[in-house]
Amino acid sequence: MTAPNSQRPLEQSNPELTTKDGPKDLATIYVKGMAMGAADIVPGVSGGTIALIAGIYERLINALGSIGPNLWQVFRQHGGIKGLLAVWRQVDATFLLTLILGIATSFATLAGMIKYLLENQPLYIWSFFFGLVVATVLILLTEIQRWTLSRAVLFAAGIAAAVVISSLPILATEPSLPYLFVAGAIAICAMILPGISGSFILLLMGAYDTVLEAVHTLNFSVIFTLMAGMATGLLLFTRALKWLLANYYQGTLALLTGFIAGSLVKVWPWKVDALGTLNSDAIINVAPWHYPTGAQWLVTIGLMLLGAVLVTALSVWGKKSKGA
Repeated sequence: MTAPNSQRPLEQSNPELTTKDGPKDLATIYVKGMAMGAADIVPGVSGGTIALIAGIYERLINALGSIGPNLWQVFRQHGGIKGLLAVWRQVDATFLLTLILGIATSFATLAGMIKYLLENQPLYIWSFFFGLVVATVLILLTEIQRWTLSRAVLFAAGIAAAVVISSLPILATEPSLPYLFVAGAIAICAMILPGISGSFILLLMGAYDTVLEAVHTLNFSVIFTLMAGMATGLLLFTRALKWLLANYYQGTLALLTGFIAGSLVKVWPWKVDALGTLNSDAIINVAPWHYPTGAQWLVTIGLMLLGAVLVTALSVWGKKSKGA
């Protein structure tokens, strides 16, 4: 993999080149943030996948990667209100805050409903997201301009990594606040990576139920601890990802698409528990015809098609909103 064949510069985030968003643009970003938040609630679906397919992934990574100690120099260079405005433009703060508001809206309004569906109608919600993920993989594969051996290896490595992570045993623990801080730092890295679900990482670490309950009941000590861990993880992780996207875009895209393809193991709709029955511990994939209540082909295929149609529409919308 060589840089000349895979390079695609990211949008710059300096004060002169930051995108100026109008009300319509901000409304679009807000809705895409809501879609990211809804995906991140489900253990196995990544908000980064939605960001990538919606055409805002590069801008998101670029903005997050601009947060660092150099902002103090930007502030000092201008001073006062002008310095604050320069920092605001440097990190594309209007975009970030609008996106975060959309994500927070989904967490506040959809967490309870999605938790209910996961517990009571898991086949239906997993079918929807399975179709969404399959369509995402097919769309992103068309974005690889030229397949090389190195890109094929990266794609396969992404699949393998996602499958291994999805197969790890779930920890059973009562998380303390320091543990939640670490879990948040690790989970945010997964949320940024398409295909690796941050909520699934929280599930693996035994913190998912605690976090979901905290959001539902507004337990701010848990919420703020998790947010602090996430902020720390972002600062440590996004700079490397920003550099990879700027210098090896096609190879990085192949790897990320592999992550998404590998996550299909986690979002497979037909799951049972160790005894072959259905309950909240059903995590073992089975063939549709071995599912205790039957494959329910009409409903499951219909929901898969709905997920595929919605993500395709989101992709088209994302390209139009970028001017593609």
